[in-house]
Amino acid sequence: MNDLIIGGIYQHYKGKNYIVRDVARHSETLEWMVIYECLYENPEGKLWVRPMGMFLETITLDGITKPRFKYIGDQKGKSRL
Repeated sequence: MNDLIIGGIYQHYKGKNYIVRDVARHSETLEWMVIYECLYENPEGKLWVRPMGMFLETITLDGITKPRFKYIGDQKGKSRL
């Protein structure tokens, strides 16, 4: 997929799970983008795209630094934790 992103299930820092489907390049900037899908009902849509830098960044919430998206396992449910 990419050296920085592996396919599988990720948990957003707010608690909901997503599955990374692929990575792609932005046609104008060539920036790497992550294509991911909600693993819950979302009236806004199922497929989303986010710049890889933002997908991989850490956030600080209530003084605690954590990843925006944390890898929790592959598509077969095997955990890396």
